[in-house]
Amino acid sequence: MSDRRRVNGPAGTTSPPVFVASSQTVEAEKKRLRAHNELRKIFLQTGVVPSASGSAYLELESQPVKPTLVSLSSTIKLSCSVQGPKPLPRTASFSPNLQLSASVKFAPFATRNRRGYVRDSTEKDLGLHLQNALKGVVIPDRWPKSSLDIAVTVLEGEDDQETGDRISGLGLYNMLAGCINVAMAALADARVDCLDLLAAGVGAIVSGADGKPVKVLDPAAIEHKKVVSSCLVGYLPTRDEIVELWCSDSGSSQGKEDAGFEELVDSAVAAARGAQTVLKEVLLESMMRNQVTTKKLTGQTAKDVEMTG
Repeated sequence: MSDRRRVNGPAGTTSPPVFVASSQTVEAEKKRLRAHNELRKIFLQTGVVPSASGSAYLELESQPVKPTLVSLSSTIKLSCSVQGPKPLPRTASFSPNLQLSASVKFAPFATRNRRGYVRDSTEKDLGLHLQNALKGVVIPDRWPKSSLDIAVTVLEGEDDQETGDRISGLGLYNMLAGCINVAMAALADARVDCLDLLAAGVGAIVSGADGKPVKVLDPAAIEHKKVVSSCLVGYLPTRDEIVELWCSDSGSSQGKEDAGFEELVDSAVAAARGAQTVLKEVLLESMMRNQVTTKKLTGQTAKDVEMTG
């Protein structure tokens, strides 16, 4: 007996139609509208999670593309929360340094293929790289027998060049750079002592219109037809140190001097300097906003004391 209160589906299985963009349309989308040394616009805001010790939200500008049935995306949206420093459990052994742990988790809707709730190898790899980068900037001996937990949630990631997957290739490099930047903003919002303002950037060598290699900053996979090599660095501008380095093919196999490893790293460092400028401006605005709020609360408390006295 059928249920009249529900709309029952068909008895057999059905295959929905799938539309794929033509090769000409895909090639037309892969065009960089920015200059080679121009970064994408970054939106960054701190204090988005009130219950956390520090938090931040980062979003990269989406590259405009022609509307197609299957359109690619170059938007990155990340959220980070910091818990601690907090004391270790009593059963834990004494540690003179801060125990830092970082994790990266994709939201189920962050990728084209829906992801599960259990962390996979890609998320563990990103978390390990993020933890190594942050260990190079945090001062651990300020909090003995304490722990600091940093959790980054990926709300949306950019598409890869070839497969359209958002967890591999150049998109993975941009994802890690965004995780480092948003984690550094959350650490500063949590008032955690650091050696410097850590910033991450991505540089790449792509194939130009005439076939010659061209050095670009902050590359997006949908803007270039072929990426020869790419590099990510975690950079401390004031100390002039690199705490994280992750590179693909350096271009030495191409046999061209223009595609050298040093120029690739220099382009990534230049991109990190640009991201560090945004981090500094956002943190200064946050500090001024907190000072104004503190003054207002202090004045209100003084008035209340005078009235009750």
